[in-house]
Amino acid sequence: MKLETNNLIVNLTFEFASEIIELCENLESKRKFNLANQLFRSGTSIGANVFESQHAESRADFIHILKISAKEANETKYWLMLCKHSKNYPDPDELLKKLESIQKILTKIISTSKSKIIKKQNIINQQVSLVNTLAHQ
Repeated sequence: MKLETNNLIVNLTFEFASEIIELCENLESKRKFNLANQLFRSGTSIGANVFESQHAESRADFIHILKISAKEANETKYWLMLCKHSKNYPDPDELLKKLESIQKILTKIISTSKSKIIKKQNIINQQVSLVNTLAHQ
């Protein structure tokens, strides 16, 4: 299942969530309800937060929401690794690879957004300094 947007991270996390749902349904059919529940929550939350971040109130809010998404990705990795290393559980290797890509993209978006805030703040500080200097002449 695909979400039709021009935004790579939105599309990747939506597709990932769809695959997480399929894995959770598989786990539930094997009566692995506890792991399925935890994995469902964290695995679908990644994309939900990324989707929400697209309508953030500010760049700082955008970064904050994406950090939550990154935390959910870390939790999802834990549940997938637990699944991978437990007997009688499906092997989630493909999902782990996709998750690693998502995590790298999230990290890059967050760091780039932070640097833009710092650049903007530096410009504002320079302008304030210039105004103060001119005002005291």
